[in-house]
Amino acid sequence: MTVQTATETVPFPRATGRQKGYRAEDVDAFLVRARAAFESPDQTDVDATTVRTVAFPLVRHGYQIAAVDAALGRIEDAFAAREREHALGRAGARAWVGQSRKLAQEVLDRLTRPKRHRFRRVGLLRYGYRIDEVDLVADKIARFLEDGEPVTVDQVRSVAFRMQRRGYSEAQVDAVLDAVVEVMLAVV
Repeated sequence: MTVQTATETVPFPRATGRQKGYRAEDVDAFLVRARAAFESPDQTDVDATTVRTVAFPLVRHGYQIAAVDAALGRIEDAFAAREREHALGRAGARAWVGQSRKLAQEVLDRLTRPKRHRFRRVGLLRYGYRIDEVDLVADKIARFLEDGEPVTVDQVRSVAFRMQRRGYSEAQVDAVLDAVVEVMLAVV
């Protein structure tokens, strides 16, 4: 009788040393759920927005964050492309473009507000995103929406801001960045 040992296939490299990564069990469970939803279009519990906003706990020796985030970006792109095709089939190109244009205009209206007043500020003793850094990114995205200045989805997805007291509300800034990604994926 021969005994075969199965070697564990790890889909992502692990964080090493003191670095933390995403808890592997949670990532694996989400990927199984996402695959099932993608392969069975009648399942609606996972879509591009779900993929974009999923969060995993950080643990020692978890999956490397950059590797998982890159994979999630590709998965989100696939869901967004499928959603775009379904919407085009149901409502037609004119309705899809109109909906995307409306969202883009809402984002542009927010991003072209006066500097230092584009987002809600957090309380006096709390930390939020650095205002000058967010305003710089907002200007670049506004130029993309108005004039077509080159910006990629990956650049928007990977933007990171330092923190400051009385900074911009993280939730509000993140919601607008999510909307920018949604607009960009809608027109790709």
